[in-house]
Amino acid sequence: MTLALVGAGNMGGALLGGWLAAGHEPTDIVVVEASEAGRARVEALGVRCVELAEASQADTIVLAVKPHQFDDILAALRPGPGAVVVSIAAGVTVAHLEDALPEGTVVVRVMPNTGALVGKAMSGIVPGTRATDEHVAAARGLLDAVGATIVTDEDHLDALTAVSGSGPAYLFHVAEAMIEGGVHQGLTRADATRLTTQTFLGAAALLAESGASATVLREQVTSPGGTTAAALRVLDERGVRAAFLAAIEACAQRSSDMVRGR
Repeated sequence: MTLALVGAGNMGGALLGGWLAAGHEPTDIVVVEASEAGRARVEALGVRCVELAEASQADTIVLAVKPHQFDDILAALRPGPGAVVVSIAAGVTVAHLEDALPEGTVVVRVMPNTGALVGKAMSGIVPGTRATDEHVAAARGLLDAVGATIVTDEDHLDALTAVSGSGPAYLFHVAEAMIEGGVHQGLTRADATRLTTQTFLGAAALLAESGASATVLREQVTSPGGTTAAALRVLDERGVRAAFLAAIEACAQRSSDMVRGR
């Protein structure tokens, strides 16, 4: 399988690194990249940079360009027969992709998150109307190289965006607050950062590997009348849970509005 990547910025570069680490041969991949610095990074990995016309002839073409570039790329892209186009552009629907590309082109829409930068992405995959199980499996293979995937439908992609697409920002926001809280209690910023970071890593591993729900794990840490209970009581009094519910709802609504051009 030949593979073309259009755009090798943060997300595209993470995908490229994941594919190479997963065993894809550099000679089977080509990249379209506008910036000179980006081309230099790609070529240092042994991967050729090419023009869009050559990339269009690959078996699978992954579009990882900025939103303002997307329509121009779609208009110029001419995939060969049987090619699969995988888009990671937010707000660009399957219908838009299929209408803009030559008739019969197979498309797959993907919503990854920034965990791809460290091989820990969570990606939602939406098959286009012409995508078969084999096409979906191929797309999953590409995204699994930088994390984990689920297959969903477009009706649920706004919710997925609100939970996982934007989710890292929520956790960074909480981490900022925890670090600041540690500093206010007399810790150095370096120590507060290390404590918070490792706590996130351990909690995530427990949630992923223990088989227990978030509720059960939270209860296991919370002794009646103890220190954790005191902290959680304040979070409940300040409406933190309700704020998260409202934030995810707002994110999903904004994702929906972007699709509709509002």
